[in-house]
Amino acid sequence: MEKKVRQQSNRKRAAAARPPARRRTRAQAGRARSRGLDRAVEVFQLLHAARGPISIGEIARRLKAPRSTIYEIVNLFLAADILEYAGDDGEVFFGRAIYLYANDYFATHGAVRLGQEEVRRLGALTGETCQFCMPVGNKYTVVAMQNSARIFRIGSDVGVLVPIPWTASGRFFVAHLTLAELKAFIPPEDFRTQDGKTIDPRRFLAEAKAAHEEGICAIQGLVDEFATCIAAPIYDSSGRCIASICFIVASGVGKARINELSALLIESARRISAIPDPALPAE
Repeated sequence: MEKKVRQQSNRKRAAAARPPARRRTRAQAGRARSRGLDRAVEVFQLLHAARGPISIGEIARRLKAPRSTIYEIVNLFLAADILEYAGDDGEVFFGRAIYLYANDYFATHGAVRLGQEEVRRLGALTGETCQFCMPVGNKYTVVAMQNSARIFRIGSDVGVLVPIPWTASGRFFVAHLTLAELKAFIPPEDFRTQDGKTIDPRRFLAEAKAAHEEGICAIQGLVDEFATCIAAPIYDSSGRCIASICFIVASGVGKARINELSALLIESARRISAIPDPALPAE
């Protein structure tokens, strides 16, 4: 009994000697949650850019993040089927829940559904590569595409993030910005094309505003010397450019053909722009 009392007394003294546990303030807890959310977004962005499964250890290495943090995030999403294991080496990739969430988005956004239909219709009608594109952060991506029936095809793959200054479509997404806002929004490296050319931001913004006024933009040889991009903007009810529809054609296409394709794009873009916003009640 005496020994037991001494042990209890020793535990009490040890506990008293330990510094009190620091309680996080609300601000500290909020910052911790914010960092966790930032890490989760980074994991999604990394998997999307990789376009294939990655091991948890490799995710932590590429993001320069603690393994424990990445394991915690990945396990949370694995339990929710947002991520799933792919392969025998513990690699992970997007899970079935992602498909269901994407399907919900598609079901509630009429402009995206009609944009996909228009891409197929215009591609079949003209035999040219047709794309429906949308901005994603400070990049843009192809959401739907109908490839040309010709053997020689030009165009970016669906889902690949592309710098906004590299395309005709991108000009519509930034036409409302000032020069200072444009430079703050687009990373400096995005003004350099793959072949080493530099795009002047001031000239780029002037082209963007001119394209907005004209309602069509055709640019030859911006990224690929053999390609011409012809794009028309799609607007929401507030007048914000939310997407574009475009043709990617060979640079040898004549002016008459470009005018013909431009007219088709303008008509199609107006039809898609007329679709009501999903967040607004029908009038």
